[in-house]
Amino acid sequence: MTLSRDARLMSGITLLIVPTIMYGGWTLLGILTQSSAGYTIGTMRLSEIQWALWRAGHAHAGVWTILSVLLQILLDSARISTALAWLARICAPTSAVVFSGALFGLAFSASFSTLLYLGVVLMLIALLTTGVGLLRGLSVSQERSNSPRNVRT
Repeated sequence: MTLSRDARLMSGITLLIVPTIMYGGWTLLGILTQSSAGYTIGTMRLSEIQWALWRAGHAHAGVWTILSVLLQILLDSARISTALAWLARICAPTSAVVFSGALFGLAFSASFSTLLYLGVVLMLIALLTTGVGLLRGLSVSQERSNSPRNVRT
């Protein structure tokens, strides 16, 4: 499999987000255990809701980052304009950062809910653009396989 330059560029940039997710896991482990593992934040005490939001933020960061790398690869096969492809390429990793960051922020302030919705909208743009582009490409590949020169005798 050969990746386009655009997919390589965005995948490389997106993979640079992973150490921050690893650091977040290390920090979360330190907060959960209050041991020397990870970075502990003094005597921070989180409510059950705050714990849930921190865990959700960390989990979504990892999953959505992996999804955004997968979308970079799939966009190479999507039948869409370059501008739409770039929109999806940028929206996918941005949504991972915005959505997970909003979950972390919601643990302390309801004002982060706007970012939560922004993250969802960005991921929807990336997913729908990629999905439609892949389905559009499917009809073209079916037409090619049904042409007389490709028919097996």
